[in-house]
Amino acid sequence: SVSVCVYNTQAFSIIHHASRSSRIVDGSVAPFKWQLHAESNPSCEVLLMDHFNINHEKGRHDALRAFYFDFLGCAIDPRKQENIELGNKTLWANIGMHQFHLPEGKPDAQVFDGVITLIHEDLSALMERYNDYLDGDEKFAPLKETEFMVGVLDDSLLMVTDPWGTEFNIMSSDDPEEDRASDVGAQPLIEGHKPSEGLKLEDLTVYVPHDANLEGIGRFYQHVLGAPAIEELGSESSISISMGERQTLTFQYHPDGPDTLVNHHDFSYDEQDEFPSNHGPHISLYVTDLAKAYQSAAKLGVTYVNPRFKRRAYSEGEALDQCMFRLIEIIDPLDENKEVILYLEHEVRSAKTRDGKKYKSCPLNEV
Repeated sequence: SVSVCVYNTQAFSIIHHASRSSRIVDGSVAPFKWQLHAESNPSCEVLLMDHFNINHEKGRHDALRAFYFDFLGCAIDPRKQENIELGNKTLWANIGMHQFHLPEGKPDAQVFDGVITLIHEDLSALMERYNDYLDGDEKFAPLKETEFMVGVLDDSLLMVTDPWGTEFNIMSSDDPEEDRASDVGAQPLIEGHKPSEGLKLEDLTVYVPHDANLEGIGRFYQHVLGAPAIEELGSESSISISMGERQTLTFQYHPDGPDTLVNHHDFSYDEQDEFPSNHGPHISLYVTDLAKAYQSAAKLGVTYVNPRFKRRAYSEGEALDQCMFRLIEIIDPLDENKEVILYLEHEVRSAKTRDGKKYKSCPLNEV
């Protein structure tokens, strides 16, 4: 038998994507029919959200490996395999064509104020591994005395807390072949290793203050990145943005109430740098036209360079050379005062280099 605690869904969080046949709104499950985003948003200029970058606690590679690889069943990216052997520095954990980038904190881990939704073929293996953890399996010993926890809403949804407090929804797949989409793309795999047990990163739900301008957020993504809001997934307290045909980026009022402080950035300043360094989490996404996205961002005044990273684009030309640029300020294009609604760092990437070849890190088979 499998011993899994059952969460009170209201206490855990108000979850945006409860399952593909239902969703949780204000703590209760309501019917919902899932639709492929491409059917309702054929003009989306975002190809995919490829990775989420979040720092782990320095010196705790053991907990990092136990959670992402031993429990979640992510695949080790061969480009960071040597760091597994070193026992420190950044790891990349792959899930289908998506990734978690997991640098060391300075020294603390980041706790994402939101929910990460993953799709697995089924949940039985995860539940068995949690049972092994409860039974004292040494493989999962690094997760003891951390924030790690697993709860179940039903047999199609697990709610998991990582060792530092970041929340995950893990849903079972209705169509594993479609969800893995290996015909569309994949991350590299170490020879002799099995593909990730997880199939995809389906949604990233970002909590926002209750006075956040949700419609303004929607206009920002449409204007700068060509990513439309998906009307049927929205509500009075949330808005979902299409991240290509297979993913969403959701902004939702914080479930803990209007007085909750929400922060997705962590700035430090150096007089030598034009921009502050951000030590908060960031998302990475690929767009169909990097020049167009850069021009839209520059016109709105939201281009950003993070001195924390070596790759820096101070101009459109440098962005095209680097196949990327960054932005961090989300601003309503209709707001004449250009007040920042939210700080959330984005690494905006091109799937192609200047000469039309596929960018080396792009997981898509064809671009």
